[in-house]
Amino acid sequence: MITRIYNIKSIITYNPDLDDIVIENVDSIIIKDERIVSIENSVKDLSIDYQIDAMQAIITPGFIDSHTHLIFASNRSNDFLSRVSGKSYTKIAESGGGIKSSIKSLRDISKEKLFNKCLKDINNIIKTGTTTIEAKSGYGLTLEDEIKSLEIIKELNEMNSMDIVPTFMGAHDFPPEIKNKDEYVSLICDEMIPEVSGKELAEFCDVFCEEGYFNHEQTKKICNAARINNLEIKLHVDEFKDSSGAYLAGELNATSADHLMKSNVKGLKHMAKNGVIATILPGTTLFLGMNTYANGRQIIDAGCDIALASDYNPGSCTIYSLPIIMALSCLYCGLSVEDAFK
Repeated sequence: MITRIYNIKSIITYNPDLDDIVIENVDSIIIKDERIVSIENSVKDLSIDYQIDAMQAIITPGFIDSHTHLIFASNRSNDFLSRVSGKSYTKIAESGGGIKSSIKSLRDISKEKLFNKCLKDINNIIKTGTTTIEAKSGYGLTLEDEIKSLEIIKELNEMNSMDIVPTFMGAHDFPPEIKNKDEYVSLICDEMIPEVSGKELAEFCDVFCEEGYFNHEQTKKICNAARINNLEIKLHVDEFKDSSGAYLAGELNATSADHLMKSNVKGLKHMAKNGVIATILPGTTLFLGMNTYANGRQIIDAGCDIALASDYNPGSCTIYSLPIIMALSCLYCGLSVEDAFK
């Protein structure tokens, strides 16, 4: 089957060889059996099966959102009410809000209902131009519920046109029923990670390395277990305080370190030295009502490559549109439009 997209204003893309944005003025894109076979100004001797009028829109590659918490059952509107009343993220979490308030709803919901809710979200996300997302577990915090979350990601990936990269995040918080934190870390390392890896349900393991959550020693233990079980590493670091999380990410050779709102230059340079991608999430900073945006220009000057992502989740960022995230990065993180598009 041959499809033609025509009446295109322009094609805008990023050329890695030139390290620059490229704008091309063409009339048609020809697609054969779901692959682009030509981009040209004229179409000759082709039998077109289906035509799409672009109506003078620009066309870009699909956006990639490398940090989402897609798998959740209900929103945390009460957190928002508390936040606009003056409570901080930490205070809300200490009073039973935050991540912990999402645990019960995910544990209680059936797998079928959770799947349908997440499918609806994906259908909304793809309309904003995103065609690939990373999706984390992390609101179950039991072996059964983490597996349930990751199985839903797998099922969504198999039946949907969006590409979904699965991440295990049992180390998102400590479940309320386990009082000994090290006991839960052992559960993650000895039971959860081997089960997730054995079922081939994740490509990455992510840890929330932050004061009040997982400390450096616990993070290292979890990451070492993940590596032994063939999972790559992602980290949430330095969101609320500079805890040298960026430096730890470099030490662990993580694929990415995300948030980085409080990271120091030494840590960023260590990330750059070890090829760690710096993922900045301005939607979260905006949604939390904070002014401590990650300094994108400082991150670039330290030698890091930057990824922009939404951090779409039920409580601290309900924004999933990457064009909005791109705009926020230009307004508040020191990125140029070209940087954000790249």
